[in-house]
Amino acid sequence: MDTGRIGRLPSGLGMCCSIPDMLFLPELVCGGLVWILVACTYIIPYNPQAYVMAVSVLCFIITFIWMMVFACGSHHNRPFWATADVAYHFMASVLYLSASVLLAFSTLYLTVSDFHYKMDIAAVVMSYVTTVMYIIHTLFSAIRWKTF
Repeated sequence: MDTGRIGRLPSGLGMCCSIPDMLFLPELVCGGLVWILVACTYIIPYNPQAYVMAVSVLCFIITFIWMMVFACGSHHNRPFWATADVAYHFMASVLYLSASVLLAFSTLYLTVSDFHYKMDIAAVVMSYVTTVMYIIHTLFSAIRWKTF
């Protein structure tokens, strides 16, 4: 495994061999789990839940589109796409971090059943796991961007 060849963006199955790009699928899986777990929870102030849901759905859709752009080779190995990759994953990291903190804070004051509390804790944990994956993707994409 490498952090990407100098001056090359992977496409097709080459995405499975570079560290930042192999995180696309785990990001989608964990982001989808956040989406599902938040939809199953019951929090009385709905605003934090709606924000977390909006962030997870938005990042899920954009990450899927981004993965397809890289898988199909539509980036044509242009430097713009390396810059855009860093920028997108940085913004996704910031959004997921804010959503994770907001969801964790609202869980502190949760007074519903034990089942809903456990579901909300699972959503918080998966949200932080997804945040860490986006941060790691950002860091390795920045390393690749510097070599472009």
